[in-house]
Amino acid sequence: MTESKDKLLVVEDDPGLQSQLKWSFEDFDVAVAEDRGGALANLRRLEPPVVTLDLGLPPDPGGVSEGFGLLEEILALAPDTKVIVVTGHNDRTNAMRAIAMGAYDFYEKPIDPELLGITIQRAARLYHIEQENRRLQTGPGGSLLEGLIASSPEMMKVCRTVEKLAPTDVSTLILGESGTGKEVLVKALHGLSDRHDKRLVAINCAAIPEALLESELFGYEKGAFTGAAKTTQGKIEVANGGILFLDEVGDLPQPLQAKLLRFLQERVIERIGGRTEIPVDVRVICATHRDLPELIQAGDFREDLYYRINEATIRVPPLRERQGDGLLLARAFLEKFAAQFKRPVRGFTPQAIEAIDAYAWPGNVRELENRVKRAVIMADGSQVSLEDLELPSQDSDERQEPFNLREVREKAESQAILRALARTDGNVSKTAELLGVTRPTLYNLMKKYGVGD
Repeated sequence: MTESKDKLLVVEDDPGLQSQLKWSFEDFDVAVAEDRGGALANLRRLEPPVVTLDLGLPPDPGGVSEGFGLLEEILALAPDTKVIVVTGHNDRTNAMRAIAMGAYDFYEKPIDPELLGITIQRAARLYHIEQENRRLQTGPGGSLLEGLIASSPEMMKVCRTVEKLAPTDVSTLILGESGTGKEVLVKALHGLSDRHDKRLVAINCAAIPEALLESELFGYEKGAFTGAAKTTQGKIEVANGGILFLDEVGDLPQPLQAKLLRFLQERVIERIGGRTEIPVDVRVICATHRDLPELIQAGDFREDLYYRINEATIRVPPLRERQGDGLLLARAFLEKFAAQFKRPVRGFTPQAIEAIDAYAWPGNVRELENRVKRAVIMADGSQVSLEDLELPSQDSDERQEPFNLREVREKAESQAILRALARTDGNVSKTAELLGVTRPTLYNLMKKYGVGD
């Protein structure tokens, strides 16, 4: 997280619990407050990422009115702070009410410092992820990868690749499943390139009928065909000086593959019905969700064109392989749509958070965005529930799991390594310590599972 210790504010009026909690969290700089006034003073002075809040505070230690009043003030003064509400045993009604108001999580007494510490660590980790993402998006000039929300090691690797390729003029092929956000990376490549002040022109090769695609790409002269009332530039010519983005290039018809190949080789085009060669200076970026080598084997895609558009490759992992990104994206989408639709929605229920983290997201980021958008509109309270998202609960999840013990063990090991790396921001020493293995053992496991390559 950060080199110095994070601050943790413990709001508790019981002297015994104060002492226990103050010395239980060695990784935090702990401050204690016993009432509403002291808590608010510490909140303003320390700006802690995490607050633990006992609802029973003076002058109403036997009730919850003072605790709920303080919770409301904390969320108003420091909406990014993660509040963990401490409740009495089996007091789920007040716990759910606190979550609905915007608390990050709740913990039932009696307190086990080790278990509570795990919740506090997770809350602090999420706080820093959100702060870093906000800093990148609102810093001078905006984020270098504008629109990209991610914290996973897998996507950080993609970001570094984009930053290295952006200043060059090499033809770039972006590969990834539908809905993974390939177009966001194209915009980042454009924004970081020397062509950022020129046009980014996009065309979806799968969305336009074959009969029209050639004229869309190459343009046509007046009278070239029925209805050609005037000379019209194609997308390639319009992009002159900038970047041409060919989305779903794997669906490009064979005749146009040959014509595109000639353009990439000669850097000149001829409009339909024309005889003049027109030089065009563009950088070409292509994207597809299809397996191009497989299409080449089947004779549906030209091998020479493949090598022309594939001078550099960016592989975008599916959301299910991006540890931690699902929840980060979900929170960003929730904020976006709550503001857009003027809805009083502030967060997700614990069950919704678990489901978001566990769901495989076959439609990737696009599916996540659509589900959160619908859920924000449909939510009745201030929290998006599992039902609002229309996701399966973990109790009813019927995902197919392997029965082979070796497969089960390897899957568990690789997922544990990914989670630990995400929690330690990729620090190998801390990850090894968290997993209880030596650094050489961790390096061998990372190499075995292809983690952090």
